Amino acid sequence: MRYSGTVLVAGATGRTGQWVVKRLIHYGIDYRLFVRSGEKALETFGPEIIDRITIGSIENEYEIDAAVKNADAVICAIGGNVMDPDQPPPSVIDRDGVIRLAHRSKRHGVKRFILVSSLAVTKPDHPLNKYGNVLTMKLEGENEVRRLYGEKGYSYTILRPGGLIDEDGPLQHSMLFDTGDKIETGNINRSDVAQAAVEALWVQEAQNLTFELIQQNALSQDSFEPYYKQAAQSR
Repeated sequence: MRYSGTVLVAGATGRTGQWVVKRLIHYGIDYRLFVRSGEKALETFGPEIIDRITIGSIENEYEIDAAVKNADAVICAIGGNVMDPDQPPPSVIDRDGVIRLAHRSKRHGVKRFILVSSLAVTKPDHPLNKYGNVLTMKLEGENEVRRLYGEKGYSYTILRPGGLIDEDGPLQHSMLFDTGDKIETGNINRSDVAQAAVEALWVQEAQNLTFELIQQNALSQDSFEPYYKQAAQSR
């Protein structure tokens, strides 16, 4: 087993979160789910995950406490629905929710925090920021994760994927990993974002790294470790 701890997946029933759970299962890693709807979780993953679920909201610190108290690492794949005016705005989910989850996780002794963010978060004039300043909100969440988990004894990885697509399973494309938010545009399969998030649990070079990732040519891969190493060297 490449990682022996227990991983909490926040946003586990989302399209990216589902892939994170699948990849944890693939590698035989113990996992727990933090979800808003137990019914949706059971429908998505089956009755065998009933003992792995904590139902709650990212807006409620007591429900977060119940979810994170026995976790060694958190993979955060939450994100607001900016196209639905009836849903909470990005300030509530992508900023405050991420910050609250990071604070409560650290308070309960979680040592490793992996956050799925977005390409172009450092570009305030990006068109996506027309929707509740979603990229700026994600950046503010990132900043607090870096502050909290950059301390000695803790570590983070922040993934900034390009446009998310659902075309293939993981490890079917060569990748571009970079730092400094220099990639202008590009797409990536959600399955590959999940693969990168899960590999970050054990790849040393992924620790305390913020990087962008997009897919390139169709090409079978064994792992993303070489891309992590390259990105770490280019910092």
